[in-house]
Formats: sequence, C-alpha cells, structure tokens
Amino acid sequence: MTNRWKPLVECVEGIAGQVDAGVSVIAPDGAAWNVQGDVLFPSASTAKIPIMIEIWRMIDRGEAALDDMHTVSTADKSNGSGVLRLMHSGLALSLGDLLYLMMAISDNTATNMLMRLAGIDRINATMRELGMTHSILGRPMVGRLAIEGEQENLATPSDYTRVIDAIWTGSAASPEACTAMIRTLEKQQNTRRIGHFVPEARGYRWGSKTGTNPGIVNDAGFVIGPQGRMLISVYLRGVDDKVEGERMIARIARSAMQACGLH
Repeated sequence: MTNRWKPLVECVEGIAGQVDAGVSVIAPDGAAWNVQGDVLFPSASTAKIPIMIEIWRMIDRGEAALDDMHTVSTADKSNGSGVLRLMHSGLALSLGDLLYLMMAISDNTATNMLMRLAGIDRINATMRELGMTHSILGRPMVGRLAIEGEQENLATPSDYTRVIDAIWTGSAASPEACTAMIRTLEKQQNTRRIGHFVPEARGYRWGSKTGTNPGIVNDAGFVIGPQGRMLISVYLRGVDDKVEGERMIARIARSAMQACGLH
C-alpha cells in the first residue's frame, strides 16, 4: 500500500465492525485499490447498470430505439422503489423514459420491463464479456432480498468499477451509446452517497447508480475533477440504519477523492 491510499484505508477501517464493506477504486492515473473487491455482495439496484448497457447494445444493433413505446401492464408492476407501480395500467412510455426511470430514480417496474425486453441470459452474457466474472443477474427486481429458492442478484465491487470503466472507455457499447450512458448516470437523484462531498465547483462532475435493500446500502459510479476521473464502487452489508449507511459511503467516497487528489 502506498501513502496515497492512507485516508481511504483509515476511513474503511473506521467502519469495520459496524458493517461488512467492499470497496473498489480506480484513480485518474489508473492506480487501483480495493478491500474485498472480489467478494460477492447483494447488488440491489446497482445491477441496473449492466441492464442499461444491454439495452443500449440492442439500440446499437437496431433491435430497439429510444422512441419505441411500451405499455405498463398490471403484471409489470413491482414492489420497491419507483413510481410506476402507483400509476395506472395502460400508461405508455418510451424506451428512453424507461431507461431514465430505471437509472435516475431506480424504478423497479421500469427495470423489469427492460429486463424482459433484453433477456436475463443476454444481460449476463454481456456482463461476462465486459469482465464481470463474478457478478450475476439472477432475478427481476422485487424490492427485497432473495428468499429460499431464488437466485440473488450478486455483485463484486471490482466488477462494477470494471464495467463503469468499460462505459468510459467506449468498450461497453458504441461511443455514442457510452456517452449517453454517462449522461444517464449523471442524472442520479440520490446525492447522499458518492456525490455528497463532490465540490459544487467548475470542473467537477459525478454520476452513479445506487442500490438499497434491507441491511444493504450500495453505490457505484464516478467522480470527475480537474485532476481527472475516479471510478468507485462501495457495497455495505449488515447496515442497521440506511441513513448511516449512506453517510458511510459518502465518507468513503470523500476519502477516495482525497487519495486520488480530487478533494
């Protein structure tokens, strides 16, 4: 370990014993640091990142278009986060609308409609192709952890920094699609995690996809500053208080920015 990572190490060690944490960081110069980077955690809604990628690959292949219209049925509606479950059946939304709802406000109904469109097997194949060797998308979003007989959606922190890097480098899909995905990640409405301590100053940007379930608080994304781009994913398990879990992620992200010279 080099001295540059000391603030981050101390921050993560400071929450040890309170939660089980997995963290992966890639600095602007490509240097990487992780703790439990290859350990599996419930992914919760961070799993929506590879779903987004596969939808954009479908668009690249000409199999779908942003203005394609989709109708929300009663059977589509899912518990958990989002607004579509509270709206009337028969509501027509574009594919672009569904992508926005899935990523910006983590709408589970929109997500399950997109999962059905893309196919779980194809999403998992794309994950493998992009180097997500451990993570898996096993079931639709239902607003809770898996019960007996269900495959949990699982993630490793390093898999998710790796796939966000693939978006930034343009290898996840076409360059135009990857640019659109970055813009979508920047529409994240939960500012209490990775984005909390990002300076509101010229030259700074951030984007992420959060994930939450009982006892689970996650976030995966990026921070850009004058010194360059940092990729980060944080997975917390055994969280008693979601608000405190969000504060932990915010502090970890701030320490990572310090280690990367962004704060």
